[in-house]
Amino acid sequence: MSGLILIIAVGVSVASFVAFTIHIMVPGGGTTRTEERLQRLAERQRQPFQSGDKDESFVSLLKSELTDQSGFLERLFSKLPALSDYLEQADINIRPAKFAFICVACFMAGIVVCILSPAPVLLAPLVGLILAGIPVGWLALKRKKRLAHFGTQLPGALELLSRSLRAGHSLNAGFGLIASETDAPLAGEFGRAFEEQNLGIPLDEAIENMAKRVPNMDVRFFATAVVLQRQTGGDLAEILDKISRLIRERLQILGQIQALTGEGRMSGAVLLALPPVLFVVMLKLNYQYVMTLFQDPIGRYMLFGGLVTQVIGALVIKKIITIKV
Repeated sequence: MSGLILIIAVGVSVASFVAFTIHIMVPGGGTTRTEERLQRLAERQRQPFQSGDKDESFVSLLKSELTDQSGFLERLFSKLPALSDYLEQADINIRPAKFAFICVACFMAGIVVCILSPAPVLLAPLVGLILAGIPVGWLALKRKKRLAHFGTQLPGALELLSRSLRAGHSLNAGFGLIASETDAPLAGEFGRAFEEQNLGIPLDEAIENMAKRVPNMDVRFFATAVVLQRQTGGDLAEILDKISRLIRERLQILGQIQALTGEGRMSGAVLLALPPVLFVVMLKLNYQYVMTLFQDPIGRYMLFGGLVTQVIGALVIKKIITIKV
């Protein structure tokens, strides 16, 4: 019963903190969401559009910006750029507020399941955190796979852009060619940069925006090379060929490292999964034996020490098997 009271108290505290955060972070009535979006859109345009040069895509974009209405939760989570950027980088069409609500729902479901099951009530917050971590892990996995796929597509795209420049096309036309001839996610990012240039945004700024959207070191190299070439001159096609060759060699070395560290990664996964799996098995086979860890003060210290050493071991293993190229 005391454990249930503790869980309720923690839930009330978390709700109070969220309510206080909403009250502090949500803007007042002085600035509406439409005004904020119009201000951001105006800041991105260095030269105003003429009345007769409005493109249909620009009108559609502006219309979507004006008609997109959301509540105070969306305004709250829009203050957290990391979550919005992660959802965009993972190509998941979910609002940050909705994703956060899914995580909270998973957390509450874990607490309810733990209370209704024969498991110790004190494990309810831990079970809730594990279930809440499932959507976060899925988001991180989707983002990692998409960025990795983008990185493998980039060398071929740079070679295509180099051949386009040698054929006499402009850099902007090369971006459009990549958007039409390649697959997602690379086609979407280059297509977005191509559309931004059509809407009047300078090429340097469009490439910089793409480098910010895609946290990839190779994209940053490409953006820096293009900006410097436009300022100082030089053979951009040759520069792109060298960058493409460098990326391919780096990916080859990275693949060799992944093969050599495969045993270490597998050993780390087994060692990290063994304690919680063994805990669940012993909880099923001998319930009273496991409950000693929660009832005895020494058992609590041992459980806390085990969790701390588990985290330290995970960090050490990750440090050993992570080799930057």
